[in-house]
Amino acid sequence: MGGKKETKAAYFDKLKVLLEEYKSIFIVTVDNVSSQQMHEIRQSLRGEGVVLMGKNTMVRRALKGFISDFPEYERLLPHVKGNVGFVFTNADLKETRDKILSNRVAAPARAGAVAPGDVYVPAGNTGMEPGKTSFFQALGVPTKIARGTIEITTDLKLVEAGSKVGASEATLLNMLNISPFTYGMGISQIYDNGQTFASSVLDVEESQLLKAFSSAISTIASISLAVNYPTLPSVIHSVVNSYKKVLSVAIETDYDWEEIQELKDRIANPDKYASSAPAAGAGGGGAAEAANEEAKEESEKEESEDEDMGFGLFD
Repeated sequence: MGGKKETKAAYFDKLKVLLEEYKSIFIVTVDNVSSQQMHEIRQSLRGEGVVLMGKNTMVRRALKGFISDFPEYERLLPHVKGNVGFVFTNADLKETRDKILSNRVAAPARAGAVAPGDVYVPAGNTGMEPGKTSFFQALGVPTKIARGTIEITTDLKLVEAGSKVGASEATLLNMLNISPFTYGMGISQIYDNGQTFASSVLDVEESQLLKAFSSAISTIASISLAVNYPTLPSVIHSVVNSYKKVLSVAIETDYDWEEIQELKDRIANPDKYASSAPAAGAGGGGAAEAANEEAKEESEKEESEDEDMGFGLFD
């Protein structure tokens, strides 16, 4: 008993040190993860993170003991269930996530295992003898005999994602040497600076956040203006709308101030502010007229030069 108590105390101390040293925690699922995979994941995270496993009851007890000093750790408790572990890190969350998820190995189908994805049997020659045709027929796999062997005629979804693999399906997949599943660490939740969230949050781009934020601001402003309740997003709209009303009143009355005098003058004397610049067509016509005048002068000059020669037509 003394040895167990010492082991628990050492685990509690190690967990506390890690919680204080690292600001981010990946709560990872380790179903079907081999010890070799765990070793490789630890190596890939060396210098960037620490993997810690432990019994759920012991982890919960340790966290409850820390809650009095660190109440934010209570958010971890609901996620300590099933076959899970912790990855502590201060590195970039997306890079760490990619390293955790990258180590996966192919595995054959096992009866009773839950399929993580759809499993298809591809069309093609199986190389099996015709005597096993009944086995394929029992599973609804379309086949034909070609060159003395069984050939699957069309692709077939054999197992649907999320459903358990049956004994017959597992046998068929193994007969065809199909290893449809890959196993590795999964990520249940991420804890960062007192908050927990799904790993999919890391894929949200900044542009998406800004778009959502802008949409929320517009919605708040619209509601605030509709119910006539001032809020920070609606203040600027209220000020602009109020100023428009003041302008309307000032234009219809004799009340004015320095900034509105020009506006009133523009309304009262529109001709005064009309553009005085010549039209583009007028400018073009003037240029053409000048060119014609110049050509006329040159023609007259040539005629006078001919007359100065002193010869008539019949001379």
